[in-house]
Amino acid sequence: MTSSTKPIHIVGGGLAGSEAAWQAASAGVPVVLHEMRPVRGTEAHLTDGLAELVCSNSFRSDDSANNAVGLLHEEMRRAGSLIMRAADTHKLPAGGALAVDRVGFSAAVQAALLAHPLVELRRAEVAGLPPDDWDSVIIATGPLTSPALAEAIRRLSGEESLAFFDAIAPIVHYDSIDRSIVWKQSRYDKGGPAGDGADYFNCPLDRDEYEAFVAGLLAADKTEFKEWETTTPYFDGCLPIEVMAARGPDTLRWGPMKPVGLRDPRTGRRPWAVVQLRQDNALGTLWNIVGFQTKLKHGEQTRLFRTIPGLDRAEFARLGGLHRNTFLNSPRLLDATLRLTAMPRLRFAGQITGCEGYVESAAVGLMTGRFAAAERQGLAPAAPPATTAMGALLGHITGGADAKTFQPMNVNFGLFPPIDGNLRGKERKQALSARALSDLDGWLRPLPRAA
Repeated sequence: MTSSTKPIHIVGGGLAGSEAAWQAASAGVPVVLHEMRPVRGTEAHLTDGLAELVCSNSFRSDDSANNAVGLLHEEMRRAGSLIMRAADTHKLPAGGALAVDRVGFSAAVQAALLAHPLVELRRAEVAGLPPDDWDSVIIATGPLTSPALAEAIRRLSGEESLAFFDAIAPIVHYDSIDRSIVWKQSRYDKGGPAGDGADYFNCPLDRDEYEAFVAGLLAADKTEFKEWETTTPYFDGCLPIEVMAARGPDTLRWGPMKPVGLRDPRTGRRPWAVVQLRQDNALGTLWNIVGFQTKLKHGEQTRLFRTIPGLDRAEFARLGGLHRNTFLNSPRLLDATLRLTAMPRLRFAGQITGCEGYVESAAVGLMTGRFAAAERQGLAPAAPPATTAMGALLGHITGGADAKTFQPMNVNFGLFPPIDGNLRGKERKQALSARALSDLDGWLRPLPRAA
C-alpha cells in the first residue's frame, strides 16, 4: 500500500466484497480485503478464487431499457464496476441474458484487485467481531458467513439471523448430450450480449414424458434437513424443482420447463415441456440445466435426469445441491448507508443484507465501497436516488421493506417510485429506466476518483 490513509477493512472476497474493494481503492482509499478461503472452506465453494460464482453463471437479463436487472447492469457499468467489466469481458452466449465463463470471470476480478496498489489481500478467517482498531469495516461474507462471525453479529445486533436455502443446478458435460434429440434455440430466437438467438440446448418432452418426470421428482429420495433447518424458508426465486413440482402438476411447465417461444425442428411443433441447458464455460464443454436446483440425493439426480430426452447418457460435472444462506433483518438493523446502528463502524454488503442475486449483491458492494470511501475522505456519504435501480434496491433493504416480514428480494420495477403519466407495459419500464440513468449521473459525480 502506498497511501498513508488508514485502510478500510473488507471481510469477504465474493462479488460484493470484491466490488466494494475496487470502488474504495479507485476513489484513492487503501483497502485490506480479508478472504478466509482456502484457510477455511465453505460448503459450496470449489476454489479459493475471489468472486467465485457458486450457483448459476448467469447475471440474468442485460436489457437495460426493459428489465430492472439489465438497468442495474448499466448503472454499475457507469459507476466503474469491476464485476461488470469482468462479466462483459468473459460473457458467453445466453440469449438475452448476460452469462459468463466462471473461471475467466473470477480470475479477471482477482487479477485486477491484486494489481491495484491500494488493495492488500489477506487470506485468513476473521473469527468473531473485527478488532476495535478497525474503525471502518465492510462485512461482505455473503450467505456462507463463518459460524463464529455470524454468532458475533447475532449477539451484537440482538436479532436472530434469518435464513433461507439457496440451490445449485447440475452441470452436464457437452459431449454427453445427445444432439440428435436436442436443438439449439433461444426463446423467440432472441439474441443477447454474446448470443445469436440459438444459445440454449433444448430437450423436448411430450405429455407422457413430462408427467412421468414430475411423478419421479415427487417420489425420489431427498436429502434430509437437519433439525435446525426444518423451519428455514426457501427463497421463491430459487425454489428446488421438487418443491415446484409439489405445488401442482403444471407448475414446472410454466416455470423452468416452459416451452413457449420454442419449436422442435424435428416436428415443427412446440413440445409439451422443455428442459434447457445454458453454456457454463468459455470452451463450451460444460452446460448447466437451467432452473434445476434441487435437494434430491445425488444418485436420484443421475437416475432421474437421464430420463430427460437428450440426456439419457448425460455425464455430470456437478450435481445439484442446497446450502443455507443467512441474512440480516436489515430494515431493522442497518441505516441508510448500510451501517449497523448498534456499531456504526461496521457496514454490510451483499447477500447478508437480504438482497438476492449476483448482480444485486455486487451492486450493494459497490454502494458500500463508495459510502465507506467518502466517509474516510471526510465527506458525507450520499445514497443514490431512489429512482435508480441501486437506490430502489438500497431503499428496500434499509427501510422500504417491512421488518416483520423481511425476505430477500431481487431488483424489480416494483421497488421504484411511480413515474408521472398513465404509462403501462414496456412504455412504463422504458420511462423508469431513462429516468434512472439520468438521475444516476448526478450521483456519480461527487465521489472523488484517484488520478
